[in-house]
Amino acid sequence: MQYSVLGTTGVKVSKICLGTATFGVAPTAQDADRIVGAAIDLGINFVDTADVYGNMPVFDRPGAPAAADREPAEQILGRTLRGRRDRMVIATKSNGIVGLDINDRGLSRRHVIRQVETSLRRLETDYIDLYYAHDPDPDTPMEQTLAAYDDLIRQGKIRYVGLSNHPAWQVTHALWIADDRRQQAPVAAQVKYNLIDRSAERELGPACDRFGLSIIPYAPLHGGLLADLRVLDREVSGDQRFQGSGFSESEIATAREVERLSRAWGLAPYQTSLAWLLSRPAVASAIVGAETVDELHANATAADVELEPAQLASLTALADQPPAFQHRAGDGPERPPATTSSDPTA
Repeated sequence: MQYSVLGTTGVKVSKICLGTATFGVAPTAQDADRIVGAAIDLGINFVDTADVYGNMPVFDRPGAPAAADREPAEQILGRTLRGRRDRMVIATKSNGIVGLDINDRGLSRRHVIRQVETSLRRLETDYIDLYYAHDPDPDTPMEQTLAAYDDLIRQGKIRYVGLSNHPAWQVTHALWIADDRRQQAPVAAQVKYNLIDRSAERELGPACDRFGLSIIPYAPLHGGLLADLRVLDREVSGDQRFQGSGFSESEIATAREVERLSRAWGLAPYQTSLAWLLSRPAVASAIVGAETVDELHANATAADVELEPAQLASLTALADQPPAFQHRAGDGPERPPATTSSDPTA
């Protein structure tokens, strides 16, 4: 396993990060312990979760327990890490809907502190290594959220903070605020990023590279399409795992070309796709949501693959020009933050 430094923290994380979004579904709660144990044996020391992972109806699929009968992924993960917690860099998040009350989501000080306490109990730990704002919250000023994070860092409950699914202008704004108020600044940005979906390269990538944040891509294999075309024969694949749609013809065409090139180079498509992604500027680690131990073993091999410049260029040429970053549909319109003294345009 190869490692990268997480932002400016000095903390080294494995280039393959274990994702837990479907813990309790695939793998089942019973199989999760084997997956986590295999990850540790492979040298993976970075795991990603969230307060909404695992037991939401959006993760339902045929043959799996119903959402009401599943534990939160954090709780499953906490149990699997008993006796080996210090070997893992744990990242979790908040902002998703976690209850029926109007305030059971968001990035307000009230909600953030409550969810950190909940995550600590579920994870059976007294600190969280990396804590993300899961999505932008247009109703809460960034200043309030960052102040809450800074207090939690001073209390020892979290070590570092990151931003997930935030466009470049919001990442930059957060850095302005932190610098102006002498607070702990975000060290990482989590975003969907892979050979097919390269929208992160338009603005977020250059911003992170310039300011020293690590990019932590999720969906690095585009729902499995860039791993193996046999995923098309699965009953559930891609965004269907989260009640989304299937793959487009253009996406499948790109995946076929990745497979053709990979075979010519003596590699598997998942190795080629992950190695390309890990070569991109600012990318520190790719989140792999392996559903079986075999998938995890296979994906972990990509961390040791180094592609030649000509190979990287061939892969980069496959994708269309990266579109402008668009926030995930369904989360409501974004609004610019309130003008504050930390905004240099004020």
